[in-house]
Amino acid sequence: MPDYLLNLDRHLFYFINHDLSNSFFDWIMPLLRNPKFWIPLYIFIIAFCLWRYRKIGVIIIVLLAASAGIADFTSGVLIKHTVQRLRPCRDPIVSVTDVSRVPCGTGYSFPSTHATDHFAMAIFLCFVLGRKWKWVWLWAILWAGSICFAQVYVGVHFPIDVLCGALYGALVGWLLSLLFKKLQPAF
Repeated sequence: MPDYLLNLDRHLFYFINHDLSNSFFDWIMPLLRNPKFWIPLYIFIIAFCLWRYRKIGVIIIVLLAASAGIADFTSGVLIKHTVQRLRPCRDPIVSVTDVSRVPCGTGYSFPSTHATDHFAMAIFLCFVLGRKWKWVWLWAILWAGSICFAQVYVGVHFPIDVLCGALYGALVGWLLSLLFKKLQPAF
């Protein structure tokens, strides 16, 4: 990564991790990045798809899970192990001032798998359900974006990690939505 981009990334990280620090964020951000916190949302999505679309809902759920699974595997295993970028809490320069609000985590930082997975699901839902249910766009992007912001705020990812993870996840979600449209052209 070029030095100017690395320095910008570190400055943005410091701004989010330090300058935006407050007691409300200290409480809510660790929750937002915890997958168990979102279980009610996942249950709602599954129930909604099954209730509203029946058999097609099953296809939506399977492809939604596939988008998260593909995004997770490719970002978490293939890309991270190829790039091998250190997390902020392990970076020799940043770790000195990093405010770690959750345990550092194992593995590498780039890209953020949380960002990749959640943007894959969000964009998939946007392209599949967003035409009929316009509100899906706002809430899906807000949901995935809040998880990305939380990853930086708690100190486990740099902004570029979540930005690239979000973009890659969006690509995966969009591609799986194209597959859905091929399988269900009349939807």
